[in-house]
Amino acid sequence: MKIIVTGSLGNIGKKLTTELLSAGNQVTVVTSSADRKSEIEALGAVAAVGSVSDADFLTQTFTGADAVFAMTPPNLGGQNVVANTTNAGKAFAEAFKTANIKKVVMLSSIGADLPNGTGPIEGLFHIEQIYNGLENTNITFLRAGYFYTNYYNDVPMIKNAGIMGSNLPENTKIPLVHPHDIAIAAAEELQKTSEGKNIRYIVSDFRSAADIAENIGKYIGKPELPWVEFSDDEALNGMIQAGVPAEIAQLYTDMGAGLKSGKIAADFEKTGAKTDGNIKLEDFANEYAMKF
Repeated sequence: MKIIVTGSLGNIGKKLTTELLSAGNQVTVVTSSADRKSEIEALGAVAAVGSVSDADFLTQTFTGADAVFAMTPPNLGGQNVVANTTNAGKAFAEAFKTANIKKVVMLSSIGADLPNGTGPIEGLFHIEQIYNGLENTNITFLRAGYFYTNYYNDVPMIKNAGIMGSNLPENTKIPLVHPHDIAIAAAEELQKTSEGKNIRYIVSDFRSAADIAENIGKYIGKPELPWVEFSDDEALNGMIQAGVPAEIAQLYTDMGAGLKSGKIAADFEKTGAKTDGNIKLEDFANEYAMKF
């Protein structure tokens, strides 16, 4: 198969590209950075350098492909994030139609069934709606859990304050996912036959915030590491003081509130809450310790 991978060679893209190449596929990797070209080619893939917001570039790149892995960059543009993400989805959709793409696997998220109150996930809701309107394209919405790797942002808090925390209580259960598990699921979906519009949740583990702090603490040599619940204002101001742009800080505060209320995880739980990823919390905590 000729498969296009968007998202460059990030935590998902590199693993996905190697999985697809090892299965004998021809792979083109879309990247916004020309500096990635040699690394992509060293893997045995073709590099396509351009913007995922440019429908003409995407159309040219997608033409002749059997399948596309569609991923919009997180925090696209740094400002007007939801609008920018949605507009990138529109560019993808236009390119799918013009290039006559029959199969798409879209990286979506838990909570993408909700129109608002989910922070940055809201953009993925809008993209799912746009893609649902494509009549001749078979699409799998790969709704991923909360990335384990987001917890690397807590390293300064752990080192400076001796805590982990967010604007949700320690008993909040969070669907978690490792980027490598997403890549493996995406590779499976891209290479199998499917019709119409389908949803697949990819979650590696489903654990409480207290479990997250306990396991990370255990592996980094801080077994008493607590999870501390902040108010929404405390979480927002803490991120801003740490240098996070105000708009992005607000979006992540809103996402925390959505996790706290349970609404972001509700549809995942309703479907049976399967955790079919291989990398469990303890596995990630061991990885965390090696980078701490």
